[in-house]
Amino acid sequence: MKSREEWMEAVRMAGSALGANTLRSGLTTLGIVVGIVTVTLMATAIDGLNRAFHRSFSFIGADVLFIQRHAWLSSQEDWRQSRNRREITLEQARIVARRATLARAVSVEVQGIAPVRAGRRSARDVWVVGNTEDSALVRGLTLSEGRWLDAPDVQGGGRPVCVVGADLAAQLFPRESAVGKRLQVGSAHYRVIGVLDRMGQFFTGFNFDHQVVIPITRFTSDLTRWPDVSIMVKVRDAAEIEEAREELRGIMRQLRRVPPGMPDDFAINRQDLLIEQFNRVGGTLAALGLFITGLALFVGGIGVMNILFVSVAERTPEIGLRKAIGAKRRAILAQFLAEAGLLALGAGAIGLLMAWPLSLLVNRVLPATLSPTVALLALATALVTGLVAGLVPAWRASRLHPVEALRAE
Repeated sequence: MKSREEWMEAVRMAGSALGANTLRSGLTTLGIVVGIVTVTLMATAIDGLNRAFHRSFSFIGADVLFIQRHAWLSSQEDWRQSRNRREITLEQARIVARRATLARAVSVEVQGIAPVRAGRRSARDVWVVGNTEDSALVRGLTLSEGRWLDAPDVQGGGRPVCVVGADLAAQLFPRESAVGKRLQVGSAHYRVIGVLDRMGQFFTGFNFDHQVVIPITRFTSDLTRWPDVSIMVKVRDAAEIEEAREELRGIMRQLRRVPPGMPDDFAINRQDLLIEQFNRVGGTLAALGLFITGLALFVGGIGVMNILFVSVAERTPEIGLRKAIGAKRRAILAQFLAEAGLLALGAGAIGLLMAWPLSLLVNRVLPATLSPTVALLALATALVTGLVAGLVPAWRASRLHPVEALRAE
């Protein structure tokens, strides 16, 4: 109880001392303020980036392989070389679907951009996707109303039907259901049979809800006859993904007549490899943020240490008087540590107040919010910085001899 009373008294005296030198205290803690703003915004932005990235890929799943011309992770030179590769064809996709024994489902996807019109309303630069009946399963898509493409929609020349994204449906048919309505994609006309559930934006800002899905056979007849085909394979069991990858690699090398010993003229991409690369980049950004934060907090800590040294020098007679009338070393130590802690906590609070409106600006780009955990961590970091910086001056003050301290006046 006595120790608690001593600490309460130390906090009260520290508050009085800081209040008497408000301007000096505020200027001294600028480094801590900058450090807290930096660590708060970095933590908020990285958390938002992680959420956006993982949300963008969560609907695909880790058990999907993508057979494409280009590798997702490649050097600029490799990318230039892959542009000369032969295109993957629909016939190759059909053969893969028949031969792949470890596949649960195989779908084909082609993409393009086209204007879409419905009556007097129109949308520019809409993402047009050519898919098959299994694409919803492979891509992890769900519908809010209507249905997905079925086999008769895709077979032969394909039926003039489509599935639209949530934002596109709301834009073209704001006061009525889009299902059953007709729209024009490029120069071709389609009937809407379904509306996708809202998916949100990709972490780069691409809007998945601003798309229209048509049968791949209609895509090749209405938009382009020679699209760049991607084959998506949903593996039967995620534990067999490496075996499935090797099986698909063998099938594709045979179909594309790649000679033994020659490198593949296609790529088999996996979501988890992209996530690993993203995590490495995120780790680098976090390390850079921690370095900047540490540098700012170091400067702020030096400032706190300096002001406490000045405070000890100015109040040496007061320290001597307190010790002469019975104050113990721990009481003097507690007083100056409390002063350092309050100074740092005040700087941390100011930093949080400055970081909060800035985090709202970040939230316009990324799904990021200033969480209570980050705020508490920032305050704890500021407090520890202040206590560490104030330890040496406080220790020196507590070791002053009362007679020499009184003589200093």
